Amino acid sequence: MKNKRDISKTDKRRVGVVSYNPNWEDMYKEESEKIKNILNDIIIDIHHIGSTAIPGIKAKPVIDILVEVKDIEGVDQYNYKMGELGYEAMGEYGIPKRRFFRKGGNNRTHHIHIFQTGNGEIERHINFKEYLIAYPDKAREYSKLKEKLTNKYTYDVENYTNSKSDFIKEIDKKAKLWEK
Repeated sequence: MKNKRDISKTDKRRVGVVSYNPNWEDMYKEESEKIKNILNDIIIDIHHIGSTAIPGIKAKPVIDILVEVKDIEGVDQYNYKMGELGYEAMGEYGIPKRRFFRKGGNNRTHHIHIFQTGNGEIERHINFKEYLIAYPDKAREYSKLKEKLTNKYTYDVENYTNSKSDFIKEIDKKAKLWEK
């Protein structure tokens, strides 16, 4: 398992955001079908998450997909088949009880975050996305923050991510109350 320090040392991609692309939804749908075909025996649900799932905001052009499964330990047996789709299996990759896959090397196209049903991360990610869709002013604020941070941390993924943390935590709290 990699810790945060290991992640930053191996992740020297250029941080950049682009304007919203309506094709992102189709890219999600196409990829989610491929994932469903592989994980068919253990999958419960699949969701488009992250900034590419929020219309109108700037995002890194990487489709984030959240997959809910019956048993997180069972995911590892599918690493080879996921590799055939171009995915690199990263294990937990800094988040306990998750399986993370990435596609595209330093020019990423997709990230897959897999959690076992009942994991609070599932609800958190979905609520975050739905809240920002429901509150476009907050979505625009997030978009502007990300653009500012990409200019400041162009080649520093770790600081870019850490600098969004307070805003994300604020939205997570609001989204949890809003969802109820």
